Amino acid sequence: MPSSRPGPNRARARTITEQFHAFDAQNPHVYHALERMTARRLAAGATRVGLKNLFEDLRRQLPYGVAGLNNNFTALYARQLVAAHPQWAGAFELRRRRAD
Repeated sequence: MPSSRPGPNRARARTITEQFHAFDAQNPHVYHALERMTARRLAAGATRVGLKNLFEDLRRQLPYGVAGLNNNFTALYARQLVAAHPQWAGAFELRRRRAD
């Protein structure tokens, strides 16, 4: 009976966090666009900002979309934005992370 455990030659699947960091390093323009979009919405009077909504707006704005822009990254981008702009903490709903 074959074992379900990965063997020594089998690569370990990357976590969402690892995938996010790789994507973010290759696509810094995505973070900067999300940062600008958030700032504009808050300046226009919004009190809450949804990252999934920003993702969809970003996908529509870019001519060919963004390859690899995974909805699993929304929480990580929200945390990154709040870390850089603590005054925005109340604009995002951050939940406890269950997965890495």
